[in-house]
Amino acid sequence: KVPTMKMLLLLVAVLSAALLASAAPPTCYSRVLSLSKEITESFKELQTSKTVDSCVEMLPRLYLDIHNYCVLAKLRDFVAYPGCDRVVEVNELKEKARSLYTILISYCRRDLVFLTDDCNALEIPISPPIEHS
Repeated sequence: KVPTMKMLLLLVAVLSAALLASAAPPTCYSRVLSLSKEITESFKELQTSKTVDSCVEMLPRLYLDIHNYCVLAKLRDFVAYPGCDRVVEVNELKEKARSLYTILISYCRRDLVFLTDDCNALEIPISPPIEHS
């Protein structure tokens, strides 16, 4: 009976540790990384959507790399862009961009390291490598 009890307690301890590890809150870095990817994807979808207003074509490009210091200026420019206020999707995207900017300059200011300040790199997104069969 005692070895079974020890085995059961060990199993409970291992499962509890696994649950606690997976329930860890996101770090500042993981939060800005996921939000920047979400914004970039939403922008791509908006650009390719057939049902959206023609003003979307005039929006500043929104390819984000949180490792590039120029991302701050890119977010400011996008949020301040005067056009497309009547398009709900653009307003939602601007709100997400505003949130990311706030997180970057306020909450994560000391946690992030910018690896470059190449503003041109944010104008032309890097394409994933083409796989040859």
